[in-house]
Amino acid sequence: MDSHPRRILIIDGHPDAEPGHLCHALVGAYAAGARAAGHQLRIVELARLDFPLLRSQRDWERGTVPAALRPVQLDIAWAGHIVFVFPLWLGDMPALLKALLEQIARPGFALAGKNAPTPGAKLLQGRSARVVVTMGMPALIYRWYFRAHSIRSLERNILGFVGFAPVRETLIGGVESLGAAGVERWLARMHKLGGLGA
Repeated sequence: MDSHPRRILIIDGHPDAEPGHLCHALVGAYAAGARAAGHQLRIVELARLDFPLLRSQRDWERGTVPAALRPVQLDIAWAGHIVFVFPLWLGDMPALLKALLEQIARPGFALAGKNAPTPGAKLLQGRSARVVVTMGMPALIYRWYFRAHSIRSLERNILGFVGFAPVRETLIGGVESLGAAGVERWLARMHKLGGLGA
């Protein structure tokens, strides 16, 4: 990782704005580390966005992104590195985060459209990402027994498909039993990652 300041976007993907959630604390720690290191930073809080679900392929291909999400597209276009932080719900990202990605990753923004000179071209190349996921089960069980299937899908079928590389991950398991000391260790790690812009 080079020492130059980066343009970093953090997407806080917890659907509940209640401040006591670990995801919000992780976002805060990463942001503090990034700011202290001189990186430029923007944060999108999923819980504070109000937008409709995408309901048809026609709308995805020909419709317009909801007004509430246009700033999110601008933030993604601005960023060189994006950090996604979310809890694992029923083995996957929360539905509202998936709905956000469906709305913003439209032809002409994330991928070149059918009528473009190179249809399907990856339009978000040149950006890296980190996926930070909290979960109740131990991270090793999710990684080895369940093969981290939903995270692999996000990394390969969404982020990699539109050009993000590299995509790194941080899996935080057993969150209910971390205790205060365990939480502080993870906050320190996130602060360090923020400082590195990683």
